[in-house]
Amino acid sequence: MYSFLGYCSITLSQVLYLRTTGIAFSRKLAEMDLRGIVTPLITPLAAPGKLDEASLERLVEHVIAGGVRGIFVLGTTGEGPSLGAAVRREVIRRVAVQAAGRVAVMAGITDTSLDESIDLACFAAKAGAHAVVHAGPGYFAVSQPELLRYTEELVSRLPLPLYIYNMPGCMHLSFSVNTIVEAAKLPGVAGFKDSSGDMQYLHKVIAAMRGRPDFGIFIGPEEMMGEAVLLGATGGVNGGSNLFPRLYVKMYEAASRGEAAEVSRLHRVVIAISSGVYSAGTYASSYLKGIKCAAHALGLIGPALAWPYEPFSDAEAAAMRGRVETLRAEVEAVL
Repeated sequence: MYSFLGYCSITLSQVLYLRTTGIAFSRKLAEMDLRGIVTPLITPLAAPGKLDEASLERLVEHVIAGGVRGIFVLGTTGEGPSLGAAVRREVIRRVAVQAAGRVAVMAGITDTSLDESIDLACFAAKAGAHAVVHAGPGYFAVSQPELLRYTEELVSRLPLPLYIYNMPGCMHLSFSVNTIVEAAKLPGVAGFKDSSGDMQYLHKVIAAMRGRPDFGIFIGPEEMMGEAVLLGATGGVNGGSNLFPRLYVKMYEAASRGEAAEVSRLHRVVIAISSGVYSAGTYASSYLKGIKCAAHALGLIGPALAWPYEPFSDAEAAAMRGRVETLRAEVEAVL
């Protein structure tokens, strides 16, 4: 057995395979010209810790049919940090096999341990993913020089292209604009996803990267996606595309053509989804509870969440079903 770049215990033939396919996947990602809507896929669970394979298959087909350009598994919406190692790998494997090159597959590899992130990235490469996504080392405080050095170390050992994920609300760290600019110079860093909710910050990143059209800039909060794309972002990684993918694809397309009036028309429905689904209840976890409950109401998945969360009560779920029916009608009216 050999250690792939010091971390993955695999055979010599697998080392060669990962190195060659990593290059191939990078080229394939570039050929896909990844821009537009990437769905941060919900992870359907039959029970906490148990994957719902049938719902996962149904959800993947739903978002692909809706016209998204990529699927991001094991992110925040996918409850990645709450899932066990076996479930994470099964999600990556099943989605990559099912997508079969129809859309790009991006695997979240965020972990407190660099070793674990590398190991999961190696698995994702072998499974057929096109890129990996990492939000930095959580838990301990980290300076910007340390964050850049960590990214250098990470990307030097990855078999797939890396998208940096700025998620200060969960990670308690933020990539500065200068750190993004410097990280973008590293071979293998393909782009950036911002979920800070700070539009001024995103404007600065877009301005700083204007000379790098090959560097993807994606916005997480869908309430900001239309504006971000109008101003130069590459696309959106929007949770609502699990529910109504065609709406988000259509808004992205309008924004990419500079059609501000059409963006505004569609944006009103996006805001209605945000208000009706993500803010239900009084929980700190309302986003996850809401989007899973709404997807259940649409017949896409079951209601289970990963620990420590539990589904809405029967009364809350009934109220969500009513909201979802109203939202479905609004979406159909604007498409």
